[in-house]
Amino acid sequence: MKELILVLAAIVNEVHDVLNQLFGMSMTDKSLHFWVMGIIGILLFLAVYLVIKIIEKMKFSATILSFVFTFTVMTVLVFAIEIQQAITNRGNMEFADAAMGLWGFIVFFAIYALVMGVFYSIYTRIKKRKKAKKTTQVSIEEKREPISNEPAEEPAIYRSRVKKTNKFKK
Repeated sequence: MKELILVLAAIVNEVHDVLNQLFGMSMTDKSLHFWVMGIIGILLFLAVYLVIKIIEKMKFSATILSFVFTFTVMTVLVFAIEIQQAITNRGNMEFADAAMGLWGFIVFFAIYALVMGVFYSIYTRIKKRKKAKKTTQVSIEEKREPISNEPAEEPAIYRSRVKKTNKFKK
């Protein structure tokens, strides 16, 4: 973990030197941070915005977005704890510790997703049964003829027979 941070710091220092050479020595450290972090931030925002627009069209968009946000916060928290351990010498600063902490979150989230999936499946099946039962009750009621004081109309076949027999009687 310590080596990873040192490598990242070396990369940042190299980028700092290259940008200073490109734009001249007139750029202060604060102005360099302003431009670099501003550009990185807006590019990251556009990428996240695109991903969120895609996710929001999915069925469980709130759950997906909650997981992504929580995972991001957990990543920052895990690395902050590892850096704190290195600063205070209250533990070993190792990348494996950070990775294991994130795996813990992923496993607990998988258990949560499984339990909620079972509950959701049961809920949707009960809802479908209630809807099917209600639909059959409505269709039975629709098949019943309304009660009225007028005499029911005779079928066409019966009427034609009656007419034929009436013609013969005259």
